[in-house]
Amino acid sequence: MTIARPGDELPFRGDVKAMNLMPEMTLERCVILYLRLAIGWTFLYAGGSQLLRNFSAAGFLNATKTFHSFFLMFAAPEMLPYTDFLVKWGHTLIGLSLISGLLVRLSAPFGILLLGTYYFAHMDFPYIEGPTNMIIDYHLIYIGVLVYLMTKSAGHVWGLDAVADRLPIVVNHPRLRPLVG
Repeated sequence: MTIARPGDELPFRGDVKAMNLMPEMTLERCVILYLRLAIGWTFLYAGGSQLLRNFSAAGFLNATKTFHSFFLMFAAPEMLPYTDFLVKWGHTLIGLSLISGLLVRLSAPFGILLLGTYYFAHMDFPYIEGPTNMIIDYHLIYIGVLVYLMTKSAGHVWGLDAVADRLPIVVNHPRLRPLVG
């Protein structure tokens, strides 16, 4: 995107390129921050409440309709402690990452994986969680938001990825850049 500077000749109103000469969009940055914090809070609250109470994923996994035998494997007595641990801490760490804006590109795919899993677990094709949601439900909307946040480098919008990107370890090891990019 080209940024308009004082004294630049602006194109006529109907020119499509005129949109690219706007200063960096503060509104877009606010929307990105809002979406990152809102989804981050959703994950953090879920994880925090699961950590603070006697949470078990068994009830959820035993009630699945689509791919029931697949989800039942994770509710088996020998697997359930691992499943519970991963769900609780997965929610918590994804939430912390999104809220702080640190490692957003790393945490967002894990959030997408969790949400996709929940989407298929709730499905009773073509309905999701009841007859009011046909094929599309909030899990897919959240997935779309996480993809958007990844592509917009949301951690750089008032987040710690912008700080981490300038750390010597990241600067000296270019392979780490995609994590905070």
